[in-house]
Amino acid sequence: MQVMQQQQKGDAGRYAKCIEVSKRIRWDIDRDVIRGRKFDFSRKFLPDGISKVNELDFLNADERRQLSQIQGRTYANMFGLVERYIGAKILEVSREHWLGDQVKLEALVRFTDEELKHQELFRRIERLAAEDMPEGYGFLPQPNEVASVVLGKSTWAVLGLTCFIELFTQAHYRSSIEPDGNLSELFKDVFLFHWKEESQHAILDELEWRRENANLSATERDVAVDDLIALVGAVDGLLQVQAGADADYFLKVCGRSFAGEQQAQVHAGLLKAYRWQYIVSGVEDPRFMDILGSMITPEQANRIGKALAPIVN
Repeated sequence: MQVMQQQQKGDAGRYAKCIEVSKRIRWDIDRDVIRGRKFDFSRKFLPDGISKVNELDFLNADERRQLSQIQGRTYANMFGLVERYIGAKILEVSREHWLGDQVKLEALVRFTDEELKHQELFRRIERLAAEDMPEGYGFLPQPNEVASVVLGKSTWAVLGLTCFIELFTQAHYRSSIEPDGNLSELFKDVFLFHWKEESQHAILDELEWRRENANLSATERDVAVDDLIALVGAVDGLLQVQAGADADYFLKVCGRSFAGEQQAQVHAGLLKAYRWQYIVSGVEDPRFMDILGSMITPEQANRIGKALAPIVN
């Protein structure tokens, strides 16, 4: 009992800390991020460690830069997409604190407000990209349709997917985007400010996921594990569709023709890159795996591993 009380006290402190940081780093889209700027198309958007364009060795430097910009446009749109369901889910789980701990409630309300702001940021980024990139790009997944599917799964699985996404977002920024001095400054700043608030969101994801986990029976958790597997599979389905669309767009606008084998490599390379960005890099994140591992049985972990193997490999 004493250990549980100490844990609850520590958790309450983490919610409070998220509020304090949220207030201190609060930013505005126009004043702090965009600042009247446009994208610098003489530079890449995504670093090679995320885009994997360096693996397509038949592309020249200009083509690799252009492909990184197409991927960067989709990268921003993907985060705008997932934040549609994240904001709705966090607003939903906040009801558990409506008549309870008001510090926890404030932390989740701030989380929701920031996710709404992020959606608007990424809508603005899409409009800026569309102004100067060739016509023909299309982001095919529909945010409301995707959100409806995700929100139809168990809360445990949805919070798990959310934690997964927001942890790999941080890893991408810290390990690849932040240290690369050759990216478009505006694109880099978008993900700097996004990262600042996502750092708090990932903490709250973990706290709410663990709270939900504590309320489940073993049978309910087993069903939730299957839901999480299904959600990751659904993400992979979206990636296959968008990778195909982006590959076709690149081959149309890049300015030269490629042999059939090279076209196939562009398609395969984009799917590999997108799977790494949105699935594999999360699976490889030690913090996520530690959180997940503390909640599930070895049999459930094996089940997840088998489901992910075709994607990871």
